[in-house]
Amino acid sequence: MDSTAQADDAQDMAYDVFSKQCPSRGTLEHVTGRWGALTLGALHDGTFRFNELRRRVDGVSEKMLSQTLHALERDGLVHREAQPTNPPRVDYQLTPLGREITDRLMSLIHFVEGRMDGVLEARERYDRVAAGGR
Repeated sequence: MDSTAQADDAQDMAYDVFSKQCPSRGTLEHVTGRWGALTLGALHDGTFRFNELRRRVDGVSEKMLSQTLHALERDGLVHREAQPTNPPRVDYQLTPLGREITDRLMSLIHFVEGRMDGVLEARERYDRVAAGGR
């Protein structure tokens, strides 16, 4: 193995999400948490203003969307651009890293959506058994 491949392997092994002290856990939580995943998914479609995002991510509160956007911006996944207008205009869009992560996330979202009939059937079976029926 050449030194470049060894360096790449060492860098790949530098973080371990299964370790409680690994900083990748926080980012994984931001990406896969309910509001993070939905916010990233919405931004996959383009650039949005705050209230546009809030309407797109049905059910998210203003406070939770604000916290989510701050966390995603801090992780380098979302870019916030404030326009010097009156009233102020703030646009949010994915960064290149955010786009790369969100492309993978969208694959998972589409997979889950495509398998929901099976999930709903499994839930019904589970609920029947849990209720004592068969």
